Amino acid sequence: MLHVVLVRLFSSMLVLVGIVVVVFLLARVVGDPVALMIQPGMTEGEIGDLRRALGTDKPLWQQFVVFAGNVVRGDFGLSPWQGEPALGLVLERLPATMLLTTCAMLTAFFIALVVGAVSALTRGSAMDHGAMSLVLLGQSVPNFWLGLMLIMLFSTTLHWLPSAGYGTLAHVVLPTVTLAFFFMARLTRLVRSELLEVMAQDYIRTARSKGLPPALIFRRHAFRNIAVPLITVLAVDFGALIGGAVVTEMIFAWPGVGRLMIQAIGQRDFPIIQAGAFVIAVAVVLANLAADLAYAWLDPKVRFV
Repeated sequence: MLHVVLVRLFSSMLVLVGIVVVVFLLARVVGDPVALMIQPGMTEGEIGDLRRALGTDKPLWQQFVVFAGNVVRGDFGLSPWQGEPALGLVLERLPATMLLTTCAMLTAFFIALVVGAVSALTRGSAMDHGAMSLVLLGQSVPNFWLGLMLIMLFSTTLHWLPSAGYGTLAHVVLPTVTLAFFFMARLTRLVRSELLEVMAQDYIRTARSKGLPPALIFRRHAFRNIAVPLITVLAVDFGALIGGAVVTEMIFAWPGVGRLMIQAIGQRDFPIIQAGAFVIAVAVVLANLAADLAYAWLDPKVRFV
């Protein structure tokens, strides 16, 4: 197990190095960052000061060395929009994004587990067809449209839940459902297909012939064998959830990293854009690292090279 941890930590560090390179290039691939930050009425001297402050007056390789050193120290520069350290502004918004993403992931996982299991165990029944119809709907409806419909129904018409904001449990419900719906549908289909395959195995028939309760067979034999592909999809979906959270945060005025980055793009605030992209990428890398370690715990036959 220690070998697995060390191998995955090393590979994660290599990924983080690649992320630093990509984040550095993102701000420059669209052109000169200073040219995009020039405000009407700025003098040549002010433009030169801005260029020196951002370090863009140096050769590209020197800019990268300085940028990488600053990243190691957690310094992405000051936000010209808000006049505060960019990383600090991003980290202030990170708990809100992580709360929304975690709630959406847990909601999608538990609903998919229940619906997928019921669908697999009642294959061909009306319940199964209803579950598959829900899956089709979930994978067809865009989350921005679903969010607006939920606001119209539960906020504008029924007045049950707030349409925007952050701070209470009621504020979490609609954004969580909006973000989780698509991923719940995909997980449901995966749970159903994996269970149908596992339940046809000889060891499941042996367990049934011994008279073991169905709940025990599912928990001890079936679920453990579908856990690895489920964790794989959850790790991949974590990054997609954060990406989907950008739209959801804008719809519900959720004060997360995604909404901050959209506002920063409008303000041409490159320090915040770079800090936000780096923090989100690190969160995705850590999620995949946790998934890899979970593989080794759930299935001792899994080996990483």
